[in-house]
Amino acid sequence: MRTPRERAYPTHWEADVVLRDGGTARVRPIAPDDAQRLVSFYEQVSDESKYYRFFAPYPRLTDRDVRRFTHHDYVDRVGLAATVGGEFIATVRYDRIDPAGRRASAPADEAEVAFLVRDDQQGRGVASALLEHIAAVARERGIRRFVAEVLPANTKMIKVFTDAGYSQRRSFEDGSVHLTLDLEPTEESRAVMRAREQRAEGRSVQRLLAPGSVAVVGVSRAPGGAGRAVLESLHTAGFPGRVYAVNRELAAGATELAGVPAHRSVPELPEPVDLAVLAVPAARAASVVTECGAAGVRGVVVLSDGFGRAEQRALVRLARSHGMRVIGPNALGLINTSPDVRLNATPSLRMPRRGRIGVFTQSGAIGIALLDGLDRRGSGPSAFVSAGNRADVSGNDLLQHWDEDPDTDVVLMYLESIGNPRKFTRLARRTAAHKPLVVVKGARQLGGAPPPGHAAPVSRTPDATVTELLRQAGVLMVDSSTQLLDTGLLLARQPYPEGPRVAVLGNTDALSLLTYDACRTDGLSPRPAVALPAAAPPADFARALGEALADPETDAAVVTAIPSVATADPDAPAPPGTRPEALAAALGEAAAGAAKPVAVVHFAMEGLDAALAVHGIPAYPAPERASRALAEAARYAQWRRHAGAPGRVPELEVAPAASALLTRATAAEEPEPGQGPEPGQGPGPEQWQGPEQEPEPEPGQWQGQEQEQEQEQEQEQEQEQEQEPWPEQGGAAVPRSRPLGVADTAALLGAYGIPVQPT
Repeated sequence: MRTPRERAYPTHWEADVVLRDGGTARVRPIAPDDAQRLVSFYEQVSDESKYYRFFAPYPRLTDRDVRRFTHHDYVDRVGLAATVGGEFIATVRYDRIDPAGRRASAPADEAEVAFLVRDDQQGRGVASALLEHIAAVARERGIRRFVAEVLPANTKMIKVFTDAGYSQRRSFEDGSVHLTLDLEPTEESRAVMRAREQRAEGRSVQRLLAPGSVAVVGVSRAPGGAGRAVLESLHTAGFPGRVYAVNRELAAGATELAGVPAHRSVPELPEPVDLAVLAVPAARAASVVTECGAAGVRGVVVLSDGFGRAEQRALVRLARSHGMRVIGPNALGLINTSPDVRLNATPSLRMPRRGRIGVFTQSGAIGIALLDGLDRRGSGPSAFVSAGNRADVSGNDLLQHWDEDPDTDVVLMYLESIGNPRKFTRLARRTAAHKPLVVVKGARQLGGAPPPGHAAPVSRTPDATVTELLRQAGVLMVDSSTQLLDTGLLLARQPYPEGPRVAVLGNTDALSLLTYDACRTDGLSPRPAVALPAAAPPADFARALGEALADPETDAAVVTAIPSVATADPDAPAPPGTRPEALAAALGEAAAGAAKPVAVVHFAMEGLDAALAVHGIPAYPAPERASRALAEAARYAQWRRHAGAPGRVPELEVAPAASALLTRATAAEEPEPGQGPEPGQGPGPEQWQGPEQEPEPEPGQWQGQEQEQEQEQEQEQEQEQEQEPWPEQGGAAVPRSRPLGVADTAALLGAYGIPVQPT
């Protein structure tokens, strides 16, 4: 039974964080049953680190210390631990103090904070992550400032504080550095947190995409099966790292399987591998993930399907507890075409050609179709990730990686669900500012419900709203995987158009007219078509294209082409000057160096697509597809111009009568003392944005799907019951809205000349 000073364990403070090196850790409050973990943790800390923490030699914790550091009231005394594999790797605590530095209770709003990080975990950003979380907890409990005493030699800890971005003061007193941090978030602190979030999540994806060693678990002894196919794909791609096969039914004495070293279990591997690909039944996945965690594996890809939502959440929670990230379940896998990596960890045996397009998909079938479409049109991905049910690694993580990836120029995404539209929109806006992001969203007719098996919660945001938010963020939303490829290829290979004016030229009036109409339909401004003779040689095409690109009244050009009559007979040899290669070379030469995009629409000219791809010119089999791709490119270019020169908030005049009325109404509606929530009982760190909004997790942390669903349920209950009309915001109880009476409303509108008809 708890005493009045003890509070219930705050489960909403638990969170998973991605660290600087891409690994993961669990942050949670320290509880009384952590005594042995704390002692074991302290024994692994060096004497130097202990000295920095206590300012004196302190070889071991006393029983009194252990009790003090594990028993908290979660208001005035709070301790958090970062854990991996259930063991502490770092701790942080605060104690509320008064102006004289003595222990205190509310309304005192200052606390002393102290950290301790295991030496082998230093440099991973653990302390920075803990500072973000303990600061959020402190704000929730009404604490506005942290103070810390740090020895001058402890430069790492001083840097953690100074780099956090909070307003701070520093002084040197009695041989130590005295730091005071104001915990109110600033633009700088938010920027610091989001930069840390991007580096950590991007690095976690990079670790998955560029492993030095791979183990395939569930490789069959006979040819066939997903595991055996992945093993063959790794070999076919020329993966330069170490590869291992795992099969628990491996014959006694056998040391190889399909030509690679083989073992019966992951713990028997000779080294901790960077990536494990699981091709085992869903019922065995949890036990294999446990083995991977114990063996030091850094990330897993789960190809298996057949998981329920609860099973997926448990699997991800298990992996995260060991510092691993998960792609899947029901994933196709991942590909990295970098010549230094050449990773194909999918059952698809063909290694795509090298390209500069990042591809993320939740569907394996769509993923295969996109890879095939890129290959047929002479292109390929820089990296490819098919995340299946995306229980852990999602499109947000890939955006964090591709945003700064020098090998990726365009990002294509097929999404069936967006777990957090707000965060995705924020990341998409940042990426779209310098790289095109093209998205097609499936499952749009499910009313916000994710496809069966997906880990994402049901969204209350209408699909049309999400689409419009993404478009405002610079995302190009298209309707099909075909449009995804058409638009992506144009943006990856051609300059962006400066406007909507399109030159149309070709040797076929009918195809040119169709192109003209398609451009008009898609909101472009086509110029009158330039007609070339049906048997026009490549030189005529080049001359006409050069003139069109030089015209200051055009922003792009579409070339239409059909086989000339002289080569219409498939059995007749084509004259040298009329072969597709000659036309492609002529168009490529004319477009070289131009700052305007060029697209080609052709009928029945076999080999022209591949020939044009050599010169970076996309080809389309229908006018509508070319015009839609150009229209999307023009919209993106216009958005980038506006995003680079944002507007300003206008200064609006407020009518004096309206100002007086609102002041009076506001004063009349202030809550009575005690009407607000109990101090410290406001929303948790992930819920401050109010129940009417979908919360975005604190930068740098990603919560389990079970927490997202619990938060949604809590928010719905708050909406239905309306038990807290005065939510805590920034430590002060303020109303969310105040109603105006009929007379005041009429007076307010009348101040701006808006008449109100009496009822």
